[in-house]
Amino acid sequence: MKITLVRHTEVDEKYHKKYNGHIDIGLSRRGIEQAEALAALLKDELFDLVYASDLLRSRQTLAPFIQAKNAIFIEELREKFWGRHEGKSFDEIITEGEIKYENFEQWIEALDGEPYEAYMKRVQHFFLEYLPKQNANTVLVITHAGVIRVLMAIVKDLSLEEAFCIDVPYASATVFDTDLQTFSTIK
Repeated sequence: MKITLVRHTEVDEKYHKKYNGHIDIGLSRRGIEQAEALAALLKDELFDLVYASDLLRSRQTLAPFIQAKNAIFIEELREKFWGRHEGKSFDEIITEGEIKYENFEQWIEALDGEPYEAYMKRVQHFFLEYLPKQNANTVLVITHAGVIRVLMAIVKDLSLEEAFCIDVPYASATVFDTDLQTFSTIK
């Protein structure tokens, strides 16, 4: 199976470099343009299935795609829920003084919200258990950077810190070949 993973396009600048999680934010003007460009890039692709996170930024990214009419919007493709830390930057959280950064894994576990283990299991279940049971050879998935990085960590056996150093910019498209267990960027 070939899964085309698309990170939603750019959101409003005030949400850049923040733990946005489940905040239902929309796209910036640039994000709308990026979505249109992605739709044009993938217009000739025939996908057996189309899935997207049910959050507004993913829905708006998918809107200009001709493949959008058959999309399935699901919570399982949402970013991690950060609880009371949602909408805050690293610096804002540090300034609050409740959490001190010691190392990446400690930091991730210290933040409020969905436990990281549960988040990883959610991503693993969708991509490695649920999708393979579907009758599909090609799948389009519009989701979030964290979901893509967690999938890469699981497949490539990377630490979370290594995976979160992988650049997954807004509007990026990556193909995950489940047979070869490889990731390749679409340009």
